[in-house]
Amino acid sequence: MSIGKRDGQMRGALRLTSAFAMAVLFLYCTVGRAQAWADRQQLLATVHVHSTASTGELTVEALAERAELLGLDVLILTDNFSLRYEYGLWPLPGLLKRQIRFPSVLEYGIERYLDEIAEAQSRHPRLIILPGVEVAPYYYWTGSLVERTLTMHNAQRNLLVLGLTKPEDYRSLPVSGNSGSYTFDWRGAVNGAPMLLVIPAIWLWRPLRRGADQRSPRRTVACILIVLAVALIANAWPLSQPAFSSYDERLGYRPYQALIDDVRDKGGLVFWSMTEARDFHQYGAGPLGTVTIKTEPHPESLLQTTGYTGFGGLYQDGRTAIKPGELWDRLLQLPATEQRPVPVLIGELGFHGLSDAGKDLHRLVTALWVKERTIAGVLESLRSGHAYAVGEGDHHVQLRLDEFRVLCQGGTKSASVGDSLDPVGARDLMVRLSVTASDHGSHPVKVRLIRSGQVLAQWAGETPFDVDWPDTTVPTDERMIYRVEITGSGELLSNPIFVGPVLKPNAAGGLFQHPAKA
Repeated sequence: MSIGKRDGQMRGALRLTSAFAMAVLFLYCTVGRAQAWADRQQLLATVHVHSTASTGELTVEALAERAELLGLDVLILTDNFSLRYEYGLWPLPGLLKRQIRFPSVLEYGIERYLDEIAEAQSRHPRLIILPGVEVAPYYYWTGSLVERTLTMHNAQRNLLVLGLTKPEDYRSLPVSGNSGSYTFDWRGAVNGAPMLLVIPAIWLWRPLRRGADQRSPRRTVACILIVLAVALIANAWPLSQPAFSSYDERLGYRPYQALIDDVRDKGGLVFWSMTEARDFHQYGAGPLGTVTIKTEPHPESLLQTTGYTGFGGLYQDGRTAIKPGELWDRLLQLPATEQRPVPVLIGELGFHGLSDAGKDLHRLVTALWVKERTIAGVLESLRSGHAYAVGEGDHHVQLRLDEFRVLCQGGTKSASVGDSLDPVGARDLMVRLSVTASDHGSHPVKVRLIRSGQVLAQWAGETPFDVDWPDTTVPTDERMIYRVEITGSGELLSNPIFVGPVLKPNAAGGLFQHPAKA
């Protein structure tokens, strides 16, 4: 055999060996990515549901039965925690007051509520039922009833509280109307000071000399003092005080931050609820005119508070915060010096009953990628942002985000929704996207890929929709946030994928925490 022929055979063998090695590497990476994806299973959760424990029409048992019938995996209950409101007239607002109470967990009984959920869970082991409450921690009054300008503000500025399991955790929530959270402080001492009037009243009641006239003016003054003391104590009762007065309009977001901090310290999760929804009602007060009840849209709450887990970004109302480059994207891109958790997006149904037009438990869901099919697995997924929100459209089908990943280094490294990817200088980023419909049919979709607040690419097609798209405009040494928005057959919003220097997990809630705070 000639030397040239032998060299040719060797080169051919080397090429074959190299090709085989590359094939093995590709197969290994593909299997590795599939295995990493398979580490989490996708569950469908309905978030923000009311039962007969508060303002809902269906019992917890009926809700569980319907959720199973509709093929849901997780039912997240958020019954109203407190719907106790009162207004008092000056100068004795505690005595001359009107109080109104609506069905709520406090009226129903905290233990009864949790026991009912536990019993329903035992009867429906396949369904995960997560207890929670909807909380408006603070409302305040302005205007005057006499002047016909009385207005109650922010009775519907709500947060969703999840993950609390013990009755005492709920009982101490710092919320208007929750007497279990009231404390005795200097204000209570001041309010209790009228009891001291009893001392001079007793002294005045005693006659100065034996046989004195029992109708002495001294006893008249003593009676006046006793009546005054009783009235003032009744006005101040109970002497313990709420953390925030409903007659103080200057408190801003302090009451909301206090609730967030309290729940976080107890290991729970907090989500801002429907921040761009508006509530406005007027009620007749007879000859005194009308009382206005209103809550204005408050998307700024996402900036004015911190430590919360996330917010409702998909619900049946107009929304601007989730548009490319708007509030959510700005929050995602805040520099490390801000030291803020990254807010997780969820979908909110706001379900009260089947009489709500166009609403049923499966119409708007939050899809969760969980490590385990348990309550702990659901909470971990919500906390870490391994989730997307999806709502039905006119075709009465829902989209499914089967895969959304960013890959680099020839596909050997990748990250999916809720994860971060450190490319370590690599610039060969590839976005992989796969979308199907819940009925496995063909339905129109419009897809927008958003990177750091800018629409990077957009496509129009039909389900099943698949694309591998190379990002050839990767900035140098810059942290990037990828998310996807899909419309056409309903609406789908994903949580982000972070690409850049790895950020440490955030224990307080939210997706990640900047290194400066870790």
